[in-house]
Amino acid sequence: MGMMIAGKWDADADARTLVDGRFIRKESAFRSRITAEGDGAFKPEAGRYHLYVAYNCPWAHRTLIFRKLKGLEAAISVSIAIPNDRPNGWEFGDDRGATRDAVNGFTYLHQAYAATDPGYTGSVTVPVLWDKRRGVIVNNESAEIIRMLNSAFRGVAGNDDDYYPAELRAEIDRVNDAVYRGVNNGVYRCGFARTQAAYEEAFDLLFATLDEMEARLARQRYLVGDRTTEADWRLFCSLVRFDVVYNPLFKCNERAIASYPNLSNYLRELYQWPGIAETVVFSHIIRGYYAIRFVNPTGIIPKGPRDPAAALRAPHDRARFAAAA
Repeated sequence: MGMMIAGKWDADADARTLVDGRFIRKESAFRSRITAEGDGAFKPEAGRYHLYVAYNCPWAHRTLIFRKLKGLEAAISVSIAIPNDRPNGWEFGDDRGATRDAVNGFTYLHQAYAATDPGYTGSVTVPVLWDKRRGVIVNNESAEIIRMLNSAFRGVAGNDDDYYPAELRAEIDRVNDAVYRGVNNGVYRCGFARTQAAYEEAFDLLFATLDEMEARLARQRYLVGDRTTEADWRLFCSLVRFDVVYNPLFKCNERAIASYPNLSNYLRELYQWPGIAETVVFSHIIRGYYAIRFVNPTGIIPKGPRDPAAALRAPHDRARFAAAA
């Protein structure tokens, strides 16, 4: 996978952390904030910020969803990485539906990291929120970026919908924590495990958490009541990838999401939400995951399914619950 060491890309280094065969995700390095009050170095201005993302990455997908939900497409530009095996890290260019970097002309994302911190050592990950004015990374932690997109751009965003309302924050945080440990990161702990015990530990927690969310969605339309919140979109990014890559490739194969009555209908509703389907690019998701050589050493990319989105376009039954958009 490679990583940066003292500001230089090292393709032979391994950025993964494994403890007793268990995959441990590292903390994000850049954690500055844009605030609604505009009282820091990074003010909420249209045209000032840029997102570096990849369609295959679920963490980056969150930011694309919030950019769409909040009507920030005109205010925040975006570059899409190529879904390849990343010998030089995330790469940009006119290939497979990806884009060039029209802001800085970077070929590789590690160039943005080096421009921000010439001595940086660590992983190079998407998403990255970039400040065009100062020429630095603002933040590369997806959970914090979506919070900024949600609340910091009042007067810039196309709408004022709040996906992290004050009265629901405690419950959203509790659900987020369970979903992150069991599902969002849990699938990686399955796929990247290097011992049977580590894999089975992650596997059991993953399906226990999916069962918990299935039961929750049997009682209510969304994860935190009768309206969509940040918690729904964080789970969505894992659910929409589950049956096409996590189930077969990461050995998350006790059940498919299609076999859960509530989760599958819930997934269809969120996929059919205005504008969301265009953020889901299955060709990138399949190619990007199967290009990870340490989980797919042959590098062979599955030819199917022919239309992975077909089932997601089918009618759902979630309207049986009263809901507030």
